Amino acid sequence: MTNLMAFLSFVFLTAYTPGPNNIMAMTNASQNGFKKGFRLNFGILIGFIVVMTLSVIFSSMLYRYIPTAEPYMFNLGALYILWLAWTIVKDRPHEEKNIKLKLNSIFTGAVLQLVNPKVILYGITAFSTFILPYYHTLPELSAFILVLSVIGFSGCCCWAMFGAAFQKLFTQHKKGLNIVMALLLVYCAISLSLSAF
Repeated sequence: MTNLMAFLSFVFLTAYTPGPNNIMAMTNASQNGFKKGFRLNFGILIGFIVVMTLSVIFSSMLYRYIPTAEPYMFNLGALYILWLAWTIVKDRPHEEKNIKLKLNSIFTGAVLQLVNPKVILYGITAFSTFILPYYHTLPELSAFILVLSVIGFSGCCCWAMFGAAFQKLFTQHKKGLNIVMALLLVYCAISLSLSAF
């Protein structure tokens, strides 16, 4: 049986610490409100389920080849995260509706997971280290896919609720906060790129 405390610590720390998902969820909710911004979060959930499913299917193979694939995954994810940062910074009042449509969509939330190295490595590490050595049946693995996805999704929802709660403050200081959020995303991208070396 897996070490439950180590497993839960890993999963919750990964899900609730700052990363592209959580920063985008908070930014989106601060612009659109929690209810209207839920499309992005729902897309994140769908993307999580897809990535966790792929992680369990290919975990052993990817884990074996991760040293050669890792720099490419990190750099691809870093480029996408930089694009998201640029999208947030270029937010202007006359472009507001266009940007909200780009960021506040199920598609954006789902695609973010497919190029988010944090989520990919979250799935591979969780399955390779904590799950596959002990659990093998389809119902057990399906349950872990759901658990990992829901915990990751809950982290995004918490960050989104924070963004929605401070929506008025964020609206008053929109430009400065957009710059801060973009810089946090740039920091995520730089950290990912440096991890590739």
